[in-house]
Amino acid sequence: MDIVEQIVSGNVRATARLLRDIDDEIPSARAILKELYPHTGKAYVIGFTGSPGVGKSTLVDQLATRFRKEDLTVGILAVDPTSPFTGGAILGDRIRMQRHFLDPGVFIRSLATRGHFGGLTKSTNDMVNVLDAMGKDVILVETVGVGQDEVEIANSAHTTVLVTIPGMGDEIQAIKAGIMEIGNIFVVNKADREGSRKTIRELRNLIELGAKRRNGDDWEPPIVETEAVKSRGMEDLHEAIRNHRSFLLSTHTEKWREVLEKRARIQLMEALREEAFRTILARMEKDGNSFDLMVDQIVEKQSDPYTLVQEIIAKEMG
Repeated sequence: MDIVEQIVSGNVRATARLLRDIDDEIPSARAILKELYPHTGKAYVIGFTGSPGVGKSTLVDQLATRFRKEDLTVGILAVDPTSPFTGGAILGDRIRMQRHFLDPGVFIRSLATRGHFGGLTKSTNDMVNVLDAMGKDVILVETVGVGQDEVEIANSAHTTVLVTIPGMGDEIQAIKAGIMEIGNIFVVNKADREGSRKTIRELRNLIELGAKRRNGDDWEPPIVETEAVKSRGMEDLHEAIRNHRSFLLSTHTEKWREVLEKRARIQLMEALREEAFRTILARMEKDGNSFDLMVDQIVEKQSDPYTLVQEIIAKEMG
């Protein structure tokens, strides 16, 4: 079998090899992604976002166990910080999910941000598609935990879970204009800590403020209390995810269409941006006008970024 057939049939080694090539931006991976795309669209993608230390990895680990009890196969993409020494992922998330390593129904991959902002990596959406084509029923995507600007996950996931912990009231107020608006489900993890009532109250106030901007039949994000390390509240979170999925698929088909259109639009924009950059860069190198040369011109104040970009675009359009 060729690599496409191997991946569609669920071959772990072939999938791991392609994911590595995607992360390393190997050109041959793009042709494989094209062939795999018709096999996508079956998996349900759940994103987990929130600040570092709120327990996202433990929640993902616990939910993976519950989905497996339903006999659903699970793919996990955990975005870790980049190692300053190797440029690879610091595998903290993968270490926390060791108990799933020997389960053939669970595929785990850690990704390094490599300087990319927004909580995900440049290759995350492509990897989601690969795991989808591989046949995974559920794909759990955990962002790196960068804080306020970590909103890209809402464009990649069908359901977005925002995780917080007690004692983050000031931070909740600070981020409400950004990340707070993307959550379909809010989780207060480590709910046994002091201040959990206050955190829940603040979240509820923010949700009610958001409801004033929504139509009456829109989804109202629930607040779920959990203690992930003790497996408490996990059934409630599992149920909340199922309810949101049912909301999108059963009673509000136009909402499901909106989610699919948003994901398709983002994937198209990303692919267009990458291809345009790659094409322009290749032509610049061919003409002897390298990117590094332009950087030198900016440093030496011989030109500026705005003029150089205008010159590049004018040349491409001409």
